[in-house]
Amino acid sequence: MKDFTKLSILIPVYNEERTIHLILNRIAEVTLINNIQKEIILVNDCSTDNTEDVLLRYIKEHPQEDYKYFKHEKNMGKGAAIHTSIPKATGEYSIIQDADLEYDPEEFNLMIKPVLRGEADVVYGSRFMGGNPHRILFFWHSIGNRFLTFLTNMFTNLNLTDVHTCYKLIKTTTLQSIPLKEKRFAIDPELTAKISRIPNIRIYEIGISYYGRTYAEGKKINWKDGVSALYSIIKYNVFSR
Repeated sequence: MKDFTKLSILIPVYNEERTIHLILNRIAEVTLINNIQKEIILVNDCSTDNTEDVLLRYIKEHPQEDYKYFKHEKNMGKGAAIHTSIPKATGEYSIIQDADLEYDPEEFNLMIKPVLRGEADVVYGSRFMGGNPHRILFFWHSIGNRFLTFLTNMFTNLNLTDVHTCYKLIKTTTLQSIPLKEKRFAIDPELTAKISRIPNIRIYEIGISYYGRTYAEGKKINWKDGVSALYSIIKYNVFSR
């Protein structure tokens, strides 16, 4: 695919002063196949720690990288930070990257390959397929994720294994055309529901590794986000089509 020259990496950030430099280091170390360049869009969702100082210092110290930095004046949620980043993206494709260390940017290239072959418009990175390493953590989280994925598949007639994965590679013009509303973690089922209704959209899925965090290490999602996601599945597949 000759017209894929730049990847926009959308990073919502909230209270990640301890790890944000590490994930940015990993992204910088990745060489994308086919000489694809990287654009890193950082949205600070009104962090209450020193995230902003760490980010601004990091950006200043790495002028060779293509960073764009934006800040919310009040905390609005991961989904809202993604909303802010989407219109700023100028790459042909965009991917969402969490600011923690749970996902490995080295695997961008795995997700890019189906696009370069001209087979995919959207690629999901699944934590539940393939032979890549996965940290063993919370039983009920995995059950909840699989249940929500099952419901999404039932309504959308897809057969995804991981709707709530962070890694979604999407053609930027397609992403920018989708009117997203959810401002927190419920953006995942909303996005999938709306992608599924795009005529002739080609959705692929590929196995990725997962290095999950415990709550002591900074994990933020909880049971309330699961309830919100359930509501979002019903809302965008039944009542708001």
